[in-house]
Amino acid sequence: MTLAEPPLLALHGVGKSFFGVPALADVTLEIGAGSVLGLVGENGAGKSTLMNIIGGVLRPDTGQMELAGEAYAPLGPGDATRAGVAFIHQELNLFGNLTIAENIFVGDFPRRAFGFVDRPAMRRRSRDLLDRLDIKVSPDTLIEELAPGERQLVEIAKALHGDARLIIFDEPTTSLTARETDRLFEIIERLRAEGRTLVYISHILTDVMRLADTIAVLRDGRLVTDGPQRDFDIPKLIRSMIGRELKQLFPPRSALPQAAPVLEVEGLSQPGIVKDVGFSLRRGEILGLFGLMGSGRTELARILFGLDEASSGSITIAGRRRGATRGLRPERSIRDGLAFVTENRREEGLMMEASIADNVALVSLEAYARTPLRIVDRTALGGAVRDATATMRVKAANFDRQPVKSLSGGNQQKVVLAKWLLNRPTVFILDEPTRGVDVGAKYEIYTITDHLAAEGNGVLFISSELDELIAMCDRILVMSRGEIWGEFDRKPFVREAIMHAAFRDNRPLDSAADPAPGSAP
Repeated sequence: MTLAEPPLLALHGVGKSFFGVPALADVTLEIGAGSVLGLVGENGAGKSTLMNIIGGVLRPDTGQMELAGEAYAPLGPGDATRAGVAFIHQELNLFGNLTIAENIFVGDFPRRAFGFVDRPAMRRRSRDLLDRLDIKVSPDTLIEELAPGERQLVEIAKALHGDARLIIFDEPTTSLTARETDRLFEIIERLRAEGRTLVYISHILTDVMRLADTIAVLRDGRLVTDGPQRDFDIPKLIRSMIGRELKQLFPPRSALPQAAPVLEVEGLSQPGIVKDVGFSLRRGEILGLFGLMGSGRTELARILFGLDEASSGSITIAGRRRGATRGLRPERSIRDGLAFVTENRREEGLMMEASIADNVALVSLEAYARTPLRIVDRTALGGAVRDATATMRVKAANFDRQPVKSLSGGNQQKVVLAKWLLNRPTVFILDEPTRGVDVGAKYEIYTITDHLAAEGNGVLFISSELDELIAMCDRILVMSRGEIWGEFDRKPFVREAIMHAAFRDNRPLDSAADPAPGSAP
């Protein structure tokens, strides 16, 4: 697209390959000064690769870039920062053990006589930046003490300290509450009003339509369309992203739950975390777990898997009962047939530097170790890994050599699922399994989840997206302040009733309340 005004950033035929497979091919794009570009595409479409090139993290194999009419070829992130380009990654690049002020000035500390850091000047400047963003915390606060939304704003403060003229946001709302998201959007509007240029990458298409002046769509590493926001609607964006019509967002359920429970939880408690939690999960059932931020959903999942402690209660997996104060250990959980897909796949679910094959094999090494010397049967394991990755439809060039960090978010999530599938569990705990993935990858994960239930497994599906729980689940439990505060069967589900339970509001609902969309059996 050619802009009426000179662009701040112009890309000409930019291309990049990994392991001989093109990640970007001949991308030509202009970003107008003082505007917001919404960049969308499926996982693996090339969005992050393109932004990493602009941000100096990667160097292109082909093509050129211009920034404010001058040649732009950063050799590293430092070059990009000095040129006025800031990249706010999905996984924030902050040091948790340093203060806000230290993070803002890291690598550029003001100096006094004899080379000492001028901490008063650093605090004053940090305070000014925080005030501009309405962050009511001390510059001396450690990053690890901040909420995710506050950390996001500290990253923006860093960009303002560097007087960035181009700021790239990569999936910025992934870990934010609704209130934190609204606050971020207010900041983005303010930055645009100041004349800064923004790139906003997101799988939440309604947010892109709300914020963007122009939109660009990548598919399989190529720019397939771009233009003013007014030329797009969400169906057109989806068609452009996946190359076809997506007639439905959720697959139909293929089976009904059986009567036999595969997981039973009784009186599970840990002071200040969860209180007297009890429920059962049947074979073939997808049981949803909903709650607001801080409700205890993830904490419950971690206790069930044995990562965190409980003071009382028990869980029974396929008839094998374990007390909460003894026997709740991850090793035992894995042997008993429990799988846990964590909400933080990069830090807790994957070894980012290791290969795809090594990640998939990780949980099942013991099962493929020959006795008596416990030597891993690599031939059998390799075949099982290939079968699991094929079932999950993981897209990669070389499973044995390619590091998992090189994959898109959706394919990384499929690797996590493949890892557990190889161990043949009977209970799957999925904590935010579709966070940060596109609509096409979401549909695949929903289909995989339905397939797991259809095979007789039990699935505990934890999500902050009520729409996907309503569409996919047979029952929904609602947590609030560490307790199960409501249970709902598909009759169909009533969205308003579920939200009332999340807010611990048990007042009777209007009998005419509409059922939630997609809740019909």
